[in-house]
Order: sequence, then C-alpha cells, then structure tokens
Amino acid sequence: MGSALCPRGGQWAASAVGGGGAAEPPGRGDQWGPMGEAPTPELDAVLGGGGWDVGGTFEGPPPPTGPIRLGKNACYVVLAVLFNEEDGVLLVQEAKPECRGKWYLPAGRMEPGESIVAAMRREVKEETGLECEALTLLALEERGPAWIRFAFLARPTGGTLKTLEEADAESLQATWWPGDPCALPLRALDILPLLDLAARYRRSPPHPPTLPQELPCALLCLRLLLAFANDAGDLWVLLGTAGTPHLPVVACGTSPAELRGGLRLPVLRLLRDCLPPDPHPGPLGLLGLQHRAGGAGGGDGVCFNVLLSIPPSSPGAAPPEPHGPAFRWWRVEEESLRGRILQRLRAAATVPVRS
Repeated sequence: MGSALCPRGGQWAASAVGGGGAAEPPGRGDQWGPMGEAPTPELDAVLGGGGWDVGGTFEGPPPPTGPIRLGKNACYVVLAVLFNEEDGVLLVQEAKPECRGKWYLPAGRMEPGESIVAAMRREVKEETGLECEALTLLALEERGPAWIRFAFLARPTGGTLKTLEEADAESLQATWWPGDPCALPLRALDILPLLDLAARYRRSPPHPPTLPQELPCALLCLRLLLAFANDAGDLWVLLGTAGTPHLPVVACGTSPAELRGGLRLPVLRLLRDCLPPDPHPGPLGLLGLQHRAGGAGGGDGVCFNVLLSIPPSSPGAAPPEPHGPAFRWWRVEEESLRGRILQRLRAAATVPVRS
C-alpha cells in the first residue's frame, strides 16, 4: 500500500492505492503478463511524484561510461515565479552588460554540489533579497543535456526586497510588478508562457505538486511509463523484463549531437528498436524527477520519470507486440491504478516538458 496524489474538487489530495487483481485472460500471448508480476510499488511511487532507485541497468544502447557533470557535459538552469498577496509578480532588473536594465524572472545556473531546489532558492535570494519556498515545478524546458531549465512556482517566506541602493553583479533591483509584464522592457519573451502556466496553476492545479526527490543518479536518464489505451478503456503499460519486471529506463548520451538532441531522442530510438512499426508516441509529461547533489560517482545526473502514450490504430486495438523478450506489455486490471494512469493521460495532468 502506498500513497498517491489524486484530484478532488479541482485540488489534489492524498489517497491510498493498492495492487493486486486478476491475471490477463488466456489467448493474448505471453507479452501480456499476469498482475502479480507487475512493478506495482514502482508504479505507485512514480505516479505519486516520488522516486525509485535507478540501479545500473538501462534499456536501449549502452549508457555513457562517465557521469553527468555540471559545467562539463551538462547545464542546469533554475527559474522561479513568485506572486505576492496582491497578485504582483516578482521581477528583477538585470545587471549583466548584455541585458542591463531589462526585466526578467529570477533565474540562473545551478552550481555543482547544489540540489535543484537549493539552487532556485539561492538565485531568488541573490537577485531579489527574498527567501522563498518551492511549491511545484511548472515546466521542464530542455535542449538536451546541454541545457535544461527547471521552472518553479514558489512563495515568498521572508527577506527584504532588493533596492537600487543594493545593486550588485547579480541584479540592479527587484519589484512586485502589478500589471502586464509586457509594459516593461523584458530581457526575453520566453517568460510569458511560464507566467501563464503559473496563473493557471494557481487557479486550478492541473497536476499535483511536483518537486525533485533526493535520490542519486550518475547519468541523465528517463524512466518511461509508456501506456497504450484503446477506446474500449483497456490499458497496458510497457515493462522491461531484465531481472524483475520494471518500467524501462533509458540513458541520454553525451556525444555532441546527443547533448543537443533533446530528451525525446533516446526515447524515440528505444521505441523504434523495440516496437513495430514506428510508434509515434505522444508528448512527454513529467511525473517527477530524482537528483542528489554530489550523487553516485560525484555525478549531477537526473532521472526524469515521464508519462507518454502510443495512440491506438483502431478503437479496440491491442498494443504492438515488442521485438524479442526484453520488453512485454502488462495489462492493468486493477481499477484504481488504471484510473490514475488514465486520468493523468486524458487530462494531461503532468508537468509539461518543452523542447
């Protein structure tokens, strides 16, 4: 039995979810395994925004031999959206020569040895003078390992707003801006979709609060909750079969092309290799992520737990049979678990991943 976050009346509340259920009826073939062999605790943790040990086994091509290290083969950026009680948004006036005097959300690069949330709090403190608490991830923006930005919704908890008299290399000043940010000279317009996401989340959260979990990961990788649902309400999840059945985990490469290739690249490569025909999965949605500063091997890797689906070819279709024994589909029979997965899929109730 584990806890998960489920919507209730437009908000998100904890509910208990259990495993168990009937085995797949005969006649479907060995690719649909019985319920008892499913990784129900792993699914429960991932759907609830929690973490699960990555281990050392990855699906797809061999993973890189060295860990991910900030400043060497990866760049993580943190950004925060904060509002005050009057709905003013916290903006900072830039001090950097290339954008001096322009306005932007508090943001900056994560440093080696920092957790993701600690980096966000440090940037907010340095640029605005305020302390804050992270509420949820709003979006994951990425161009592959070479550049990943974690955009948070946060709330102020203390401190004093930075004034022009306190200007330094981090920023000139900060303000609670009550109107349309476009009325100011902005450093870039890419903050406008994030402000829209934040406003919509405050009105009606589309997904539960999602924050990084402290679990080590040497590489940059994705754990895939790959679902197949047909119009009849049947639902299957793809499992890796090496060892105990588990959600597949694929590592991002560190070659120059892979560093700039986006997080979908290793996912598409894996699916093309294991499923016929070219599966054309839907967009990635983030269920949660795992990172620990100075983790395994001193690496700064992150495991992104993502949800995606393959559209059916016809109303009552079954999922495409995998090539070989490395993967199999598991039919989800247990009503509560099936309902949680389908709700996340149909409502797009995940943190958006923007490439």
